[in-house]
Parts: sequence; C-alpha cells; structure tokens
Amino acid sequence: MNKNLALLFGLAALLLVGWYGYRALVEQGSGFPLPAIIASDAQTRRLPTEPEDWQGKIDYLSLDQQFSGLAARPEMAGLAVAIVEDGDLRFVATYGVADRQSGEPVTPQTVFRWASVSKGVAGSLAAKLSAEGKLGLDTPLSQWRSSLRLPGGAESQITLAQLLSHRTGLTKNAYDTKLEDGEEPGLLRMRLGAAPLQCVPGTCHSYQNIAFDTASEILAQAAGTLYSDAVQKQLFEPLGMKSAQFGMAGLTGAKSWARPHRGEVVRTLSESYWRVPAAAGVSSDIVDMARWLRAQMGENPEVLSPRMLALAHGPLVRTPRVYSGELARSLTDPHYGLGWRSFTYAGRQLIGHSGAVDGYRSTMIFDPVARTGVVAMWNDGWGRPFRLPFAVFDSYYGEAGHDWLDLSDLPEVKAPAAVPPSPN
Repeated sequence: MNKNLALLFGLAALLLVGWYGYRALVEQGSGFPLPAIIASDAQTRRLPTEPEDWQGKIDYLSLDQQFSGLAARPEMAGLAVAIVEDGDLRFVATYGVADRQSGEPVTPQTVFRWASVSKGVAGSLAAKLSAEGKLGLDTPLSQWRSSLRLPGGAESQITLAQLLSHRTGLTKNAYDTKLEDGEEPGLLRMRLGAAPLQCVPGTCHSYQNIAFDTASEILAQAAGTLYSDAVQKQLFEPLGMKSAQFGMAGLTGAKSWARPHRGEVVRTLSESYWRVPAAAGVSSDIVDMARWLRAQMGENPEVLSPRMLALAHGPLVRTPRVYSGELARSLTDPHYGLGWRSFTYAGRQLIGHSGAVDGYRSTMIFDPVARTGVVAMWNDGWGRPFRLPFAVFDSYYGEAGHDWLDLSDLPEVKAPAAVPPSPN
C-alpha cells in the first residue's frame, strides 16, 4: 500500500474509532453496557411486526403502505423488510409469497439469499482477525497459500486490504460467466493470471466475485478452520444469528425459504455463487439480517469492537457511481472499504452493500452516527426496491425532496379476470 492510501486508511479508521469509541465510553459510563443488547434481548423480545409496535420518528404506517404497493407489483414475488431506528429494532414486515406455485407467504422466518451483502461478512471477519493480531491487512497475498494468480505476478504486491476493496486491477466481474457455467472457482482464480486488466493492479476499483473470494482461503488459514466455520463461531453464533448459513443447504434446509423468481416464473436454483462464499454465500431470515445490521452499527462491541468496525468500514478507494438514474445522482462521494460501500446522502455518510443473484436481491444501508438503518430482501430480480432504504432515511431525516417509492411511472396493474362460476 503506498503512503497516500495508507494515510487515507489511517484517517478513516481514526474517524470511525472516534465515533464508535465515544459511544462505548458514554454508554458504559451511564451504567447501560452494550453487551446487554445481544442475543438474550434480540431473541426474547416480541418482534415489532404489528402497527402498534412501530414507534419512533419514522412514519412506519405510511412506509408500510408503500412497501405493500411495491410488493403487489407483478415484477415482485415476496419482500421482507426490517428497520433499526436509534439502535433498536422498530419494524419487521413481510409481503407477498415465498413461492408463487404454492402460494406460501413470506414470514419473518423465511430465509432469503444475501448475495453480495455477504462481502461485508468477509470484511468484518478480516477486520476482527487483524485487530486480534492474526493477520495483516497490508500483507501481500502471496504470503498466504491461495489459488489466486494475477497478471504479471501482482499477487506479490496486492494486499488483503486491496483485495477486499476490489483493487486487483482486473476487468469488472472477471470470469463470472465462467463461474455461472459451472467452472470451479479455484481453477478460475489460477487462470486470472492471464485475464485482461482494467488498470494497473492496486490503482483503481474494479468489482469482483471470483477474485474477491480468495479471502475465503486466506481468512480460513488465519482462523485455523474453514471460512464458513470461522464466520459461524466468531460472528453469527455470538450474535444469535441461528438462521444465517452458508451453501445451498443453508437455504433449502430452512422450514420456510424463498424460491427465486423472474416475474411469474419460479427459477431453478444454481449453486454457482454459493461456491464463492466470501463473495455471495450467506442466507438468513430478515430478523437475523437485522441482527447483523445492529452489530455493524456498534451495538455488539463484544463481538465487533469499535476498532474492528473502523477497519471494516473505512473508505479505501473511490468507486464509480452506485446504482443508476436519480438514485445514483443523489449518492455522492462513493467509496469502498473492506467489503463495504460508503457514500453521502442528504449530507450524511451512509454505509452498506446490496446484492443480486438470479432470482434474489438484497440491500443493507445504515447511518452509523444515527444508529439507524434498513435491511430488505426480495425473491425476484427487479431493481426498483433498491430505492426502499432511502425512503426510510427521508422519513427519519425529515427530507421531502424525493418520492423514492412512487410507482406512477409504471404500467397500471390489471385486476385478475373474474373466474366464471362452475356449472352445477
């Protein structure tokens, strides 16, 4: 890492440590220790699934109506949303169906895929292991046993921090189509040494899945166990995230799981992106995703300390615009850290990530200072719900400049034709 990037990394870490550390000191000094907010609280308290439970600055009743309208669109199958306001889980709601064929409804226990929101799990584990002295984020990748080969032997210069912030120099999404065709990710990583470059390695952000999943090999070595086991033992289990699992069986083994859809059609599951677990391997229900959200906002420092969060979230490289259209224009100063995006919206810095695999979409966006954020998952490929968190933030901030969930530009949904009565 050159001196300028190291300075940027250090400054970002200091700023975030300052905030998270201040919170921890104040709350510990007030006699209200943060460890009290872990699984015992989150698992035994009634879930805020009813209108009488939705209390706070946010206009939950209005948002619920808008979410219902969104989920009723023919482009959608099912939708699950959870909102944390001022550090507390204030809203959990589900809409539509987990399976159009059976008509099974989505519930708070329905498991969806996180897709690329999984990248923040790898970044958080890397930050945790680094803070514990088990690996160096600035260590060249070649010092670990991995299958990754980069053009010109750049793996001997690229660091783990650069890998996790997508600075390998490879063209965007290198070899993803080969992964989708069934080729093995380890073999594909070895072949990346002959892949085309977008820029000199280490000098730009170019989003990856196969190369990014090198992290699963490196973090497994640092933790002394399988990557999935390290995540379960060090992150998910201490946070009480019982539904959070890796692999196809982690989805299909759930009592209720969302089938992938494309419009009216139920898609066939593909195992491809489960084979890159650090990039896209996690599935869970919406409640466990909300637990993960709260941990990222500093609510569980015994699992993820202020220093760890600062390392994970700190902006390391500027990126192209996030999303598209009006939403892209509203999100300024986009950066990427260790598996986490950051950008400015309405004058506030937000952190998060979104994900997409065939038949599933997900998003997690939060304001670390306000301790307020949104998670949502849906089992279709429509992109409009990516606007959903910003409607929530507008309500929380009192902003009125956008109507993110306005659907008036879409074709009117026709009522189903009446079914004639059966003859006697």
